[in-house]
Amino acid sequence: MTNQSQLCPKFEKAMSILSKRWTGLVVYQLLRGSQRFCEIEASIGISGRLLSDRLKHLENEGMVKRDVYPETPIRIEYSLTEKGRALEPLMNELEQWSKTWIDEKEAVQR
Repeated sequence: MTNQSQLCPKFEKAMSILSKRWTGLVVYQLLRGSQRFCEIEASIGISGRLLSDRLKHLENEGMVKRDVYPETPIRIEYSLTEKGRALEPLMNELEQWSKTWIDEKEAVQR
């Protein structure tokens, strides 16, 4: 037997999606509801280019939906799909875990 990963391929895929830097925070932010690009950018403190990349990635994975409203100026909002919203219990557990186990000094050292 080779020394390859014994993890389930589906679990590995899930981890690869969520482990991209800022992706978890984008999902967490969108759990609050539909938001415009600038709202997400301001709340997380991420560069526009990187946020655009993460949103496209999540959209390609079927986790984020992009709605374009034909107004003047055009309004674009992002929201979680059912697949993305299904992460809410996981995100809530991670939030509780971080409150218990992450030291405040560690949290500031981003």
